[in-house]
Amino acid sequence: MPRPNDLEEDISIHIFTVSAAMVGVCLTVIGLIRVVISMGKVNTLADDLLAADALLFLCSCLLSYAALRTRSRRRMHQVERLADRIFIVAMILMTSVCGVIVYAVSAQPSLGG
Repeated sequence: MPRPNDLEEDISIHIFTVSAAMVGVCLTVIGLIRVVISMGKVNTLADDLLAADALLFLCSCLLSYAALRTRSRRRMHQVERLADRIFIVAMILMTSVCGVIVYAVSAQPSLGG
């Protein structure tokens, strides 16, 4: 049976790995949006919002790393809770940005016409 500390570290590890991956996803999508904007097809604030989102994911990633490195159990819980909350806010923002991108693309005239 896993010890409670193992489960707590498991949460921090998941936040750490997923947050790091999401920073990469945000940066990739920013690059793709910039290409579309430079082609003159779509103009949107999505790239600016994704840059802020990447920073939120980075904060979550760094905080979860700090939670893994701390020796104090109480401190680990505090930092982990903050990392978790920032991660959830970043995921909500990313979902909102997806809506902005879909709206911006669908509001533009057909690319074939």
